[in-house]
Amino acid sequence: MIVDFRLDGKVALVTGASRGIGASIAKALAEYGAEVIITNKTMEGLPEVEEAIKTAGGKAVSKVCHNGVLGDIENLFKFIASTYGKLDILVNNAAMNFYFGNIIDASEDVWNKTMEVNLKGTFFMCQYGARLMMKNGGGSIINVASINGIRPAAMQGVYSITKAGVIALTKSFAKELAHENIRVNALLPGLTDTKFTSVMIDNEELMEKVLLPQIPLHRAAQPDEMCGAVIYLASDASSYTTGATIVVDGGALA
Repeated sequence: MIVDFRLDGKVALVTGASRGIGASIAKALAEYGAEVIITNKTMEGLPEVEEAIKTAGGKAVSKVCHNGVLGDIENLFKFIASTYGKLDILVNNAAMNFYFGNIIDASEDVWNKTMEVNLKGTFFMCQYGARLMMKNGGGSIINVASINGIRPAAMQGVYSITKAGVIALTKSFAKELAHENIRVNALLPGLTDTKFTSVMIDNEELMEKVLLPQIPLHRAAQPDEMCGAVIYLASDASSYTTGATIVVDGGALA
């Protein structure tokens, strides 16, 4: 048996794809043959990612969708259903981590906004994605969680709680959707060099004294280093993998 990682003929949706991990995943899915829909809460950054995919010979379209707004999610899936008639791959990458501070000082606004995007948005994206996949014999849902969901990080308490929720959400959907041939798995990145983490990576003292000593490979990941795991989970190569958490963290949880 030849392991097949190709995604030709498949339609993929990647949220939070304007930069960083989401942009890298979208480009990789297109490179392996998928037609990709990329979203963000605004159009900022999306045209550049779309153009890069098309220049490389892939297919992509950009759509605005705020992950925390149910009406936006509904409209997005109406577009996908009417334009493509199916969805094969859903990558829930959109997330928020705008508060870096003591958990005891986190406000209700911090809690609500982080939960709205990271957990509520991911839940309903899975729900709407699964409904469309059920009409076409199955698919693959990949939720981008974090190693913080297993080992909460200091000063990132609320974010860590939401990512633990994403892991539980992933396992719940995996159990309930397996009979529909829909596989649901989670990617758990470690420290990755993106705008999202720049508040930590740009702090040289924090990196050298606190963060890098916890990572056996002693460096932050690049966004492209998340793509191999995603291609595996999106493709038929992972046909017997569901409810799994794939850790890509340079050994931080080892």
